[in-house]
Amino acid sequence: MVASALIISKVTRVLLLALCSIVTPIDYCDDTTIRIWDLRTKKCVTTLEKHQSAVTSLDFSEDGQTLISAGRDKVVNLWNLSDFSCKVTVPTYEALEAVCAIGSESTLAKCLASLIQKRLKEKDGSPSIQFITVGERGIVRIWNSKGAVCLFEQKSSDVVVSLDKDEVKRGFISAMMLPSDQGLICVTADQQFLLYTPVEDSEGSLKLILSKRLIGYNEEIADMKFLGEEEQFLAVSTSVEHVRVYDLTSMSCAYVLAGHTDIVLCLDTCVLGTGRTLVVTGSKDNSVRVWDAESKCCIGVGIGHMGAVGAIAFSRKHQNFFVSGSSDRTLKVWSLDGLPDGAEDVPNLKAKAVVAAHDKDINSLAVAPNDSLVCSGSQDRTACIWRLPDLVSVVVLRGHKRGIWSVEFSPVDQCVITASGDKTIKIWAISDGSCLKTFEGHTSSVIRASFVTRGTQFVSCGADGLVKLWTVNTNECIATYDQHDDKIWALAIGKKTEMLATGGSDAVINLWHDSTSADKEEAFRKEEEGVLRGQDLENAVMDADYIRAIQLAFELRRPHKLFELFGEIYRKGSADVQIEKALRCLNKEEFAQLLEYVREWNTKPKLCHVAQFVLFKIFSILSPTDIAEIRGIGELLEGLIPYSQRHFSRIDRLQRSTFLLDYTLTGMSVIEPETNVRDAREKDMEYSRNDEEQARYKVEGQEHEKLEEKASLKRRKSRKSRDVAYKKLRGLTDRGDSSIPSPA
Repeated sequence: MVASALIISKVTRVLLLALCSIVTPIDYCDDTTIRIWDLRTKKCVTTLEKHQSAVTSLDFSEDGQTLISAGRDKVVNLWNLSDFSCKVTVPTYEALEAVCAIGSESTLAKCLASLIQKRLKEKDGSPSIQFITVGERGIVRIWNSKGAVCLFEQKSSDVVVSLDKDEVKRGFISAMMLPSDQGLICVTADQQFLLYTPVEDSEGSLKLILSKRLIGYNEEIADMKFLGEEEQFLAVSTSVEHVRVYDLTSMSCAYVLAGHTDIVLCLDTCVLGTGRTLVVTGSKDNSVRVWDAESKCCIGVGIGHMGAVGAIAFSRKHQNFFVSGSSDRTLKVWSLDGLPDGAEDVPNLKAKAVVAAHDKDINSLAVAPNDSLVCSGSQDRTACIWRLPDLVSVVVLRGHKRGIWSVEFSPVDQCVITASGDKTIKIWAISDGSCLKTFEGHTSSVIRASFVTRGTQFVSCGADGLVKLWTVNTNECIATYDQHDDKIWALAIGKKTEMLATGGSDAVINLWHDSTSADKEEAFRKEEEGVLRGQDLENAVMDADYIRAIQLAFELRRPHKLFELFGEIYRKGSADVQIEKALRCLNKEEFAQLLEYVREWNTKPKLCHVAQFVLFKIFSILSPTDIAEIRGIGELLEGLIPYSQRHFSRIDRLQRSTFLLDYTLTGMSVIEPETNVRDAREKDMEYSRNDEEQARYKVEGQEHEKLEEKASLKRRKSRKSRDVAYKKLRGLTDRGDSSIPSPA
């Protein structure tokens, strides 16, 4: 009976924990009770009533005889499952969210052995249970059931404790021991996963090392910058009060900079000449903070703005000041002189200069590479250039039709680039404030624009979720990338690595690498390899090695050369064995590719004969089952059948036409019908006799023609003489000699 109850308790616990993380973590245990059910009878065996508030977590001891329960009444109860009695109540003085029993063979238990000997002086020999608790304070504590002693407690929390709607502190909301002795994982209220590894130091004390921090959800990303001398970290500000620093090698959150009381809107980073890395942040709490990346502590606070700080920028050359812009429409220059190394007493920063810069909120700031100028962009549709350190106005850039979201100085030229809500990007001359170039291409507001490749190109991103790469000289967009589902608010450019990072409203961080040189090398390598393999193909054709030639043509994806090879084999008619061997070496993917080629060849009347030849060979080699397994065979056959029917119909019509032609030519005596050999010989002899007779008749005819011609010549001469005599007689008649008769 108890065994069944234990099983259903574990199942119930698993289901309840799943509900805790998905629906409402307090509904299932609001009645402060724990119920144990019998799996067979489906009835409640007993109800455990000891907690005074919601029960949030359950676990079992290693031997399965003890149930550990924790709740928001700040106590842990240990229950004997043999008689369902409460053995021990451990006060923790903290609203708990999770409890985990520690196995005796785990690394954590081995590290605790020395602590147990030191803390527990009395040794009664009874077994004890060690368990972990986490809760509203955001720290990990380890307890021993014997004596209700706290064996270990973290000195400081690794999470930012937040408040829920009911103003209740929320640190850790869940925890569990990982299998295979991989450590402890804790879950925070802001959806972070913290992985702890137990380590015993030289003094025998236990330490929990935060080995990895996984961010479950970033919310809306407001700003980001690369961090460190080698730019191996990425500082990100999201819709929370702290800054998350990611390790780019593992993309896990290395640490968190906590101190602001409201959302962090902007940040910037710099590396001092001494190698010290600083981070400056501006928040909705109207303050700016300077952080030391190595100690992960705040080393300076700037108070003075009357509105949210929405833009901030470090000095680029000397790194001894930074500039902030706020929704109170003012610019402030803050000095970094005298910053402490430690973080015990955080000093207040001093403002060196203040100016009322714009008529609306300031969205962006940029400091010139030589620290002589600062440019500010505002919602009032203007960008202003100021001389440092006194913030004296130099020139006002007017021309945008909407607010300006981003400004940046060119690293090589005396110009400034601005991005605006009017969907355009402009480059301005610093000397006179004239607009040099305008770039159009985004379909929505352009939020960020930054120079790359030494000022010859720039990258832009906007509310349309697109990242575009532009060439300054030609005004052309040479590439567009679509990897975001919503607005892109943040763009970070690596100065050394030329790496890009983008983030926005879709809570996604994308890293972009410059692959131009790699692509060129890959293209050159492929071209060189293609030339060599092409030469191998030509050599195989010269050697009449059609098997090798067909394989190379397939690998090089040369359908025209493949057609020439099949055509040559088709014309020779003696290479059927080679083509069958070549086709048998192909796999199903290559057969599918070959059928695609054949389908294209089959659409042209001049190429259909070779296509039908190859198709016949394929169907002769492959079985129907193999043909049916070819990818996309249905679509391929749909393209082959209509044209094949058309070709066969045309050949049939051509054959019928040849019969009619033969009949016509036979009727015209141009050709004779076929006869047997004897008739042919007799006809040949008859033809030869006829030819001899015709030759004799021809000679006789020629002689007869000659005689006839001579006789005709004599008659013509005699007739001519009679005509002359007649003319003489007529002449005499005309003179009156009528006694002379006329010729008969």
